[in-house]
Amino acid sequence: MRRFGLARDEVFVETKIWISDYGYDETLHSFDKSAGKLGVEQIDLLVLHQALPGEFDTTIGAYRALERLLADVRVRAIGVSNFMHEHIDRLLAETEVVPAVNQIEVHPYFRQSALLDRNNELGIVSQAWSPIGGITFYRDSGHTSTLENETIRSIADAHGRTPAQVMLGWHLQQGRQVIPKSVTPARIAENFDVFDIELSETELAAIDGLDTGKRGGPEPEDITLESFGREIPEA
Repeated sequence: MRRFGLARDEVFVETKIWISDYGYDETLHSFDKSAGKLGVEQIDLLVLHQALPGEFDTTIGAYRALERLLADVRVRAIGVSNFMHEHIDRLLAETEVVPAVNQIEVHPYFRQSALLDRNNELGIVSQAWSPIGGITFYRDSGHTSTLENETIRSIADAHGRTPAQVMLGWHLQQGRQVIPKSVTPARIAENFDVFDIELSETELAAIDGLDTGKRGGPEPEDITLESFGREIPEA
């Protein structure tokens, strides 16, 4: 931002709290670490990276810290990531602010329809990570890449677009935010050029029909500090 002379309000900054920093005081300190590393005083969206099912009291403490940061205007919005509907219900029973966002794995091979519906019922924006079905998923799942899927490729050909653009358009048309990852300038530009894509209801349904019900990331109920905890360095 500083190198290119961008004004702070031209960039939306989102980051996460890792499970190792859960707990009320720990999460407040984690904000200081993140803000210090980013060189900003305010973070636009701060989310909890996972639920910690076996130690949910620390998850509650962490979210209450986010509520405090929101009240103090140190963050502009708060949310969660990889929370299933039961985690959201437990959270809402003990906290005040409905998460603005639930960032979850969603792509044509893993749509999570019930969770998307629950997020929508609660007014929570679904933000798709791995929105085109990341490398880990198709490497370990027995499927080809979504980029090579015949249904997606045929829709892409019909619209004169790439398979990645069709998948991003599918998300956007169904009301989801997407955060595709790339380090290649041409692909980053390609990923932005999707806001005028209009898929038919038949095409949207065809992509929905590719759902396997199998996730690529870890099972949310399997998340423990023993298996996923790691020290988050100071700023």
